Amino acid sequence: MAAGEAGNGTILCEDGLRRPVWAASDPLRRHYYDTEWGMPVTDEQGMYERVMLEGFQAGLSWDTILRKRPAFRIAFNDFNPDEVAAFTDADRERLMNDPGIVRNRAKVNAAITNARATVEMRAHGGIVDFIWAFRPDSTPMPATIDEIPTQSADSIALSKALKKRGFTFVGPTTMYAMMESIGMIDTHLVDSHRRGSSGIWPN
Repeated sequence: MAAGEAGNGTILCEDGLRRPVWAASDPLRRHYYDTEWGMPVTDEQGMYERVMLEGFQAGLSWDTILRKRPAFRIAFNDFNPDEVAAFTDADRERLMNDPGIVRNRAKVNAAITNARATVEMRAHGGIVDFIWAFRPDSTPMPATIDEIPTQSADSIALSKALKKRGFTFVGPTTMYAMMESIGMIDTHLVDSHRRGSSGIWPN
């Protein structure tokens, strides 16, 4: 990164590309930002994973979740909703004793509950179409991190709708973060090299 450019906007990295500060230096965060964050998710397993990981992130840093993601994938059978939906009390205790993941009982229970709700939603068109139906008509155009909202009318509506379908740990702020992560909104800073990369929103 170029010296003296750190702040709430983008910084020019050594490869000549502009990124927000949070994605500029750490290799894991940069890879996530450059290849995955903000890209459309259109499969059930991928969508369940995003809902689950955002729920586990609540109150924690995303770094914690990102670094534990491989362990989460092992512990939760690669986020297969059918398999997680079948977890027993013994599985709950196994998860609570797994140091590789976030050992929060309410969040572990929510992951299982949400897997069951995901399976049940197949009778109503599936979780993917359900969530994407809340895509807004416009997206933020932030120049700095400070200009990025933490929730919106759409994330509030999505949160309420998912709760009615039996999901938990899907509050408006959590759902806004998920909307960002799956490309439903584009909160890449306007001069980031990733702005518009989802193909859904213009630069």
